[in-house]
Amino acid sequence: MTLALLGLYLVTVGVLLPRRLAGSARLQARPATGAALWLALMASFTVATALAAHHLAEPFAHEPAGLLGLAADGLLPRGSLPHHEPAGPVLPHTHDWWLPAAAGTVVAALVAAVGLRTGLARRRHRALLDVVAVRDKRWDALVLEHPHPTVYCLPGRRSRVVLSRGALRLLDERQLTAAVAHEHGHIRGRHHLFRLPADAFALLLGPLPLARLGRSEVALLLEMAADDAALAQVSRSELASALCALATVGARLPGRAPGGGRGAGPEEGPGGGSMGATATGVLTRVRRLARPGRGRRRPGRQLVALALPVLPALPYLLACAPPP
Repeated sequence: MTLALLGLYLVTVGVLLPRRLAGSARLQARPATGAALWLALMASFTVATALAAHHLAEPFAHEPAGLLGLAADGLLPRGSLPHHEPAGPVLPHTHDWWLPAAAGTVVAALVAAVGLRTGLARRRHRALLDVVAVRDKRWDALVLEHPHPTVYCLPGRRSRVVLSRGALRLLDERQLTAAVAHEHGHIRGRHHLFRLPADAFALLLGPLPLARLGRSEVALLLEMAADDAALAQVSRSELASALCALATVGARLPGRAPGGGRGAGPEEGPGGGSMGATATGVLTRVRRLARPGRGRRRPGRQLVALALPVLPALPYLLACAPPP
């Protein structure tokens, strides 16, 4: 029964819920919270997978616990749960500290590997820019002598905002202000750290809806979060016009992705490890900017933010926590 409960949880979190949440206007209204929710679901799925693997390997090594323990305590009719005599001594779940520790170590190693690879690509890109680009103090950015209009950033400890000469020719002053403010929003929000676990999870479980949709949704929501940061300096129409101008010119060029990048993927900007202003979901973002601003925050959204830390531990509470 514990294994069945964990299996139901995995199907719900890994398949059903992502299809329901993808493109949610409520998450897009608070994009940073929405991205955190996707990451919490990935962490919760990882914990549930580790627990399910453990119960599959030793199905009768533990007494019923969690919700099943409550049922065994009398909340459900007696005899509703199958009874199995343990083959050996019963081990309390509270002593299974090695299980989350092992799963956490594997996940941390994978995230570190993805982060190392991205960091090396970012370092090579930064070294090249320092040689070929010229700093523009007015825009606090590096200007690259290239006719293709592009605006992107290299996040990290030695962050860079990059403008191409084509972007300087294409965009007017307010549009450039909007595009640069968007990139600084990525840097201040440390959005590259949000993308690391999503990329690692997608690398490990790519075909799973939670991995496939979650990676793209996290990238889109982080772009929206950077859009919101830019709105402190420019208007919605100015930011939307900058995004449309960059995306439209990029779509006309042969061999280029509509977002102005190299076509490497929806979450990747013009260079390795970079984040481009028009790398992801331009049409969706422009439509969002065209909608009127939201009113007061709803209490439900605050409750969602408070519940985020609980999600990774929910599988353990459901199936493995000792009954009272």
